Amino acid sequence: MIKQILFIVLAIIFSSLIALAGGSGSATFNGVPIFIICASVSFILHWLAFIPAYVFQTEHYFDLIGSISYLVAMFIAVALSPSLDLRGVIVAAMVCVWALRLGSFLFMRVKKAGFDRRFTVMKTMFVRFLLTWTLGGTWVFITFAAGLTAITSEKHTDADFFLLLGGLLWLAGFSIEVIADKQKTVFRANTENAGKFIRTGLWSISRHPNYFGEMMLWLGIAVIALPTLVGWQFATLISPIFVILLISKVSGVNLLEANANERWGSDSEYQKYVASTPVIVPFLGRRTHHT
Repeated sequence: MIKQILFIVLAIIFSSLIALAGGSGSATFNGVPIFIICASVSFILHWLAFIPAYVFQTEHYFDLIGSISYLVAMFIAVALSPSLDLRGVIVAAMVCVWALRLGSFLFMRVKKAGFDRRFTVMKTMFVRFLLTWTLGGTWVFITFAAGLTAITSEKHTDADFFLLLGGLLWLAGFSIEVIADKQKTVFRANTENAGKFIRTGLWSISRHPNYFGEMMLWLGIAVIALPTLVGWQFATLISPIFVILLISKVSGVNLLEANANERWGSDSEYQKYVASTPVIVPFLGRRTHHT
């Protein structure tokens, strides 16, 4: 319990430092940097949602609250910013489209499944469950930090190469994520595939193409935000780095790979698939020919 409380404190301190850095060049509302106001939103919403989630022992709304937090932070940033340039409008639209799509997709998936195995044990433990919701707030804010900077920054710039490159990266990443999710949904809906693993479509060139798309789109937003950064705001470039580390080392790939290995680790076809298909980045990593 002490370790979990320490993680909660560290998450708050780390987020506070990024909030101060991002707020250093932010437009203000009643003297308070808009960036800092938006930074607090995800934590407040996650902590408020934690109360009924723990009382009723449900994890159904965890991902949905995450998406709502992105949307609320984005709308506050847009509403309070005294002036928005094209860059800020585009980033706001990108985040809105992504959050609506992913949030609804994940919510419907967990409602259909009836549970999320990640929370089976932790939702019964107050401090551990609180840590999870706190990390949810951290995830939203840190991931969105570079994008929030682009929306709230006092520095405005014209359309440029960074806007074009970042836009293309976001579009490619978003498309890959949507297509990968759709392919897996269709695969699972086919009763003939019950108990099988997917290895067709985008899943034939990456074991986690949806996560690859997620990394790309947030990298794209960071690239778009780059020209607006000044001074300490460059610290918000931690956003895509945070996403990559979170997905590849913490809560994403590791858990899914462990679960997949438990289910299909002794399957020779799965072993061939693992040997020939990169974990995340298509065509990057160990590849051998199928036999």
